[in-house]
Amino acid sequence: MTLRFGTAGLRGPVGDGPAAMNVPNVIAATAGLADWLTDRGLAGATVVVGRDARRGSDEFAAATAQVLAGAGFDVIALPEPGPTPLVAFAARAHGAAAGVMITASHNPPADNGYKVYLDGGAQLISPADREIEAAIAAAPASPATAAVGPDERARRVRDDYLARLDERFGPPAAAPVRIALTPLHGVGGSLAVEALRRNGFPDVHVVEEQFAPDPDFPTVAFPNPEEPGAADLLLALAADSGADLAIALDPDADRCAVGVPGPDGTWRMLTGDETGALLGTAILDECEPLGQPRPVLASSIVSGTLMDTIATARGARPVRTLTGFKWLVRAGEPLAYAYEEALGHCVDPEAVRDKDGISAAVALARLTAERGNLGALLEELSARYGRHATAQRSLRVDRLADIGEVMAQLRADPPAALAGIGVTARDLRRDGPGPHTDAVELTGEDPAGVALRIVARPSGTEPKLKYYGQVVAPPGGSAAPAALTALLAGALAELPGPPRRTDRSS
Repeated sequence: MTLRFGTAGLRGPVGDGPAAMNVPNVIAATAGLADWLTDRGLAGATVVVGRDARRGSDEFAAATAQVLAGAGFDVIALPEPGPTPLVAFAARAHGAAAGVMITASHNPPADNGYKVYLDGGAQLISPADREIEAAIAAAPASPATAAVGPDERARRVRDDYLARLDERFGPPAAAPVRIALTPLHGVGGSLAVEALRRNGFPDVHVVEEQFAPDPDFPTVAFPNPEEPGAADLLLALAADSGADLAIALDPDADRCAVGVPGPDGTWRMLTGDETGALLGTAILDECEPLGQPRPVLASSIVSGTLMDTIATARGARPVRTLTGFKWLVRAGEPLAYAYEEALGHCVDPEAVRDKDGISAAVALARLTAERGNLGALLEELSARYGRHATAQRSLRVDRLADIGEVMAQLRADPPAALAGIGVTARDLRRDGPGPHTDAVELTGEDPAGVALRIVARPSGTEPKLKYYGQVVAPPGGSAAPAALTALLAGALAELPGPPRRTDRSS
């Protein structure tokens, strides 16, 4: 087995051999990328290289930069470990032919990865991935290398990014907001604190145990703010410090999770869909009055529909794409905002054509300063556009074949009802008006007009099967939030899991 180059580039455990992330495999991938760029008339073009603080990141980034320089490319190698959005920003700002970020994002500690940007700082899409993989196979085993020295452009990327945030958001906010923040042992902490300070939010309390980069991620089972328990220290700090807003970044700071206090002072993390509706509303406010062409607000087919409903009602153009920011940022123009339920938000597509947790954190802090408690604002949106509840059920498997078995079962013998609501199945590989993908959609509605929708889809980056669920009660309905949440939880629990095996190694 070998590590395959796909639309996420490379991602896998750090170790020896062809199936792992190591220097020889990174050199081979970079030689193939260099040949692919050269074949397309881009010899000598600019390429940006960055890295996070995971194990192997320094060596992998150095090897990447040296191979690209040896092939004659103009390499901007960022001098320190930093967030993924800096590479996406620098690639776009410098008109780079490509960007390479060494990161495994929110994967487990043993992993690392090699993420490629093309097309003005957007993640690569097919057929580029297959073409680059073919170029990797044909590349020389020992490509030429060259040293990459200090570069003023590279040194300025962080400052240029912060200056762009100043331009994007305008003068610092006037209203004070107290913020609790964690970067989950990743590389986004210092940049987030500085970005918030420059935007008028100096009152930031950080989770000290999680602030410094640490590749072992010692305080969390998985370094992903979506995972249960990952935000416990953050929410405790928010309550103890009297914060108005809690923010969790994932380890490479391209995702942003948000916590808010309820009326009784109890804190909870918002879902990505709730945050998407809030940010989409704020960006529509910025766009008023809407011009022509209408602004595009993009979300993925597994995301909730509250933002779409708001965008339609306000005259904007909601667009649904395949899952992943490689598709979301190509949803159409003029792109004003894009999000996916997995906590990714693009609030400044002119500068960063990817998800960006730092700029999203600033946008949420400014929205809090302008509108107050974000939970109360969500209640206003629910009263006007209908109450939307979303949740996931995520099944981590030992055998990838287990995912295929469950998907085959859903296609061959889908449930007739979930939580007492009759449902109809649709195979999204070939059915439906939207983009086709390896997913199954189950939809239904009860007599009171409460709509249920669940999408089953294999994860594109981890050995997981995910169920993405939503229930929607119409405006003015009598459905209580707790009842909708319980209904959705019950429906998700009835869906099949991986087969039970006495020998999990089989």
